Amino acid sequence: MKLTFIYFDFPFWRAEVGRIALFMGGIDFESKVVGSEEFTRAWDTGRLDDRTVIPFHQLPCLLVDGVSIAQTGGISRFCGKLSGLYPRNDHVLAAQIDQFLDFATDITELVFATGRGDDDEIKKVKREALSKDELPRKLRMLENCIVGGTDWILGRDLGLADLAIWRLMGWLTSERVDGIPRDIISAFPRISRVCRAVDGHPRIQEWVSKTYPKDYVRGHYD
Repeated sequence: MKLTFIYFDFPFWRAEVGRIALFMGGIDFESKVVGSEEFTRAWDTGRLDDRTVIPFHQLPCLLVDGVSIAQTGGISRFCGKLSGLYPRNDHVLAAQIDQFLDFATDITELVFATGRGDDDEIKKVKREALSKDELPRKLRMLENCIVGGTDWILGRDLGLADLAIWRLMGWLTSERVDGIPRDIISAFPRISRVCRAVDGHPRIQEWVSKTYPKDYVRGHYD
């Protein structure tokens, strides 16, 4: 099986969940980086410059023996099944994982939608307001859904839900999102605990060392 992961040159959670799942499962794949100009063309046409089909005109996209698969959830579940991080027969656990992937999308869309179409300064002001009201409300919901007694959201070991939340929070706390303070998760000890556990996992450290720029800020989880 030939796998090609298509995304931007940025370790965002939407792509990282699938990529890390494949890496942890020892499954070989090729990474194809798309630049902003090519993506703008694909946004209009639904194809990359090499004619690769991009369903729904958005990234990430995973090619499986030349077949294009889109959407974060679909890609993550596919990669998780290949690597053993997503259950094939435990339908309740699968649904529990899905809800965290979908909630990560909810938070992502909330942040992206805030200030969309505004200039940078207005967007920053709106996101500062978001970080004092609606975003903490969403994070409190997430906090309440993470049980105590383990470093992981579900089960006894690292899984797709942990990967999604770790990279989502890494993005939010990296100071790359204007208006969102680096300590946005400091009031949520369970979220912070999960992020620290993922960040310190030997295989995650190996992946980060292998693929992330040396000066890349993965997030602040204290």
